[in-house]
Amino acid sequence: MNSLLGWLDQRTGYKAIVKHALYENVPGGARWRYVWGSTLTFCLAIQFITGIFLWMAYSPSSQTAWESVYYIQNEMMGGWFLRGLHHYTAQAMNVLLVLHLMQVVIDGAYKAPREINFWFGLGLLMLVMGLSLTGYLLPWDQKGYWATKVATSIAAITPVFGAEVQKLIIGGSDYGHHTLTRFFALHAGVLPASIIALLVGHIYLFRRHGLKAKEPRMRPDAAFWPDQVLKDAVACLAVLAAVLFLVIRTHGAELTAPADPSEPYSAARPEWYFLFLFQFLKYFPGGTEIWGAIIIPTVVMLVVFAMPFFGNWKLGHRFNLGLMWSLLAGAGLLTWLAIAEDGRNPDYLAGVKAGHIEAERVKELAQSPAGISQLGAVNLLRTDPLTQGPKLFAKNCASCHRYDGHDGLGNVPKDAQSAADLKGFAGRPWLAGLLDPAKVGSTNYFGGTKFRDGKMVKFVKKDIAGFSAEEQAQLKKVIAAISAEAELKSQRTSDVVDAAVIAEGRALAAGDSMRCTECHQFRRKDDDASAPDLTGYGSREWLISILSDPAHDRFYGKRNDRMPAFGKDEVLDAQSIGLLADWLRGDWYEAR
Repeated sequence: MNSLLGWLDQRTGYKAIVKHALYENVPGGARWRYVWGSTLTFCLAIQFITGIFLWMAYSPSSQTAWESVYYIQNEMMGGWFLRGLHHYTAQAMNVLLVLHLMQVVIDGAYKAPREINFWFGLGLLMLVMGLSLTGYLLPWDQKGYWATKVATSIAAITPVFGAEVQKLIIGGSDYGHHTLTRFFALHAGVLPASIIALLVGHIYLFRRHGLKAKEPRMRPDAAFWPDQVLKDAVACLAVLAAVLFLVIRTHGAELTAPADPSEPYSAARPEWYFLFLFQFLKYFPGGTEIWGAIIIPTVVMLVVFAMPFFGNWKLGHRFNLGLMWSLLAGAGLLTWLAIAEDGRNPDYLAGVKAGHIEAERVKELAQSPAGISQLGAVNLLRTDPLTQGPKLFAKNCASCHRYDGHDGLGNVPKDAQSAADLKGFAGRPWLAGLLDPAKVGSTNYFGGTKFRDGKMVKFVKKDIAGFSAEEQAQLKKVIAAISAEAELKSQRTSDVVDAAVIAEGRALAAGDSMRCTECHQFRRKDDDASAPDLTGYGSREWLISILSDPAHDRFYGKRNDRMPAFGKDEVLDAQSIGLLADWLRGDWYEAR
């Protein structure tokens, strides 16, 4: 072994390199304050290694990015751990960079002859923040897409060349495939290469000038090995332990629903270490945005870059210390204000809740037998009744109707209820309420419509109220028969079990005793019918038809009460009407 090592040393000179690295002089001996550079290098190594393995499974395109990250997170063995390690180590780096910068300023290690190395460090800080910004978009999920869109829109307010700069960043006139590929090229190529170049220069200059200890020195100088190496190793392990704790606690990094430009995301925020800039911009409304986004940050950075020159003055170092502590305190205060405001913002909280629900739903759909189609994962939610139905109902129906007392999304509309509550529509309980003398005139049925004093309400309140016990039993059979027309998923078992009851109910509904066909058409042509057709009542075809044109002769005709013709008037397309109908019927995919 000694001969092999001797041969290797003869050709590479590695022993001299190792000796030079390990026995560097540490002014004042080993200290914990010197560990930040080593922890940053350790984190950067983790980022490069995990990034390469993530790259092996990542596909950078607008139709495959989210899908590949979903595969990494949920299908690839250990993928969630790998992605979480990459994500949380990136966050740790931003904290360590600030600590390292503060240590450099406090110790005066930015002064001559270390000015260039200080500038290299500031360059590394900005490059790491650039990595964080570009990496945020790569999962191509709602959170990253909308947060990046907000962040990069700042480029548009750049004087003179704003529009051109923004177009250059996003790769066109709008965000899309080229935005993602450009950010990926920056994140996986340009920025890491730049960091390596600056890091090599940073370490070279650091070795050239040596450590700068805070004066006065309380202890004698010592070699880097072994005490400082031990402290660096312990610090690196502590950082790793903290990162692993977060990874395991959260089961990797978050992945929200696929990016959808047609679905704004009210909970879009930058990562926490950019929140202070997000909050700062709030204080510059309208045309003053350029001050908060460009002018003031640029002036601050120029002042920070000039700190080595200020340090040559008698009070310059104290000024620099005051500046850094002020900036740190200001960033902390702005971050706290941003978090506090979001905690009181109902739109933000609703967006977070909706985003979590959609993230879980798209995962459920992706794991269904149908899986992810060639149209991409975003199509899973776009064609999902459980996702789109409540949104369509809230936007188009909730000004009159309710769904279990709310607008479908859990909110209570400002407009007073003036039409039926459609939760459980066409189901047996819903129909039983419609034919209940105590309920038919309530706002959950006809109470808010022009039919509240109509023939149906009078029939229920007068005739059905006087039914005998035998007639009430027959009415229950009729309800079962009419409800069976809908073929609801929730009643499939009951409809099969009660097949005989349903058959008897159909005969009763078509007979004279229940008087249904005096007004309604049911299972046979009746040109004299003056009320909605009960044939297929509540079925998918029936619901789509009435949503498309409620004033059709098959339904309300000229007596239609304010209900829009969503299909006939092209308010909604056929797909949207179908999604709304499926949601009202409770007809969507559910994992067993």
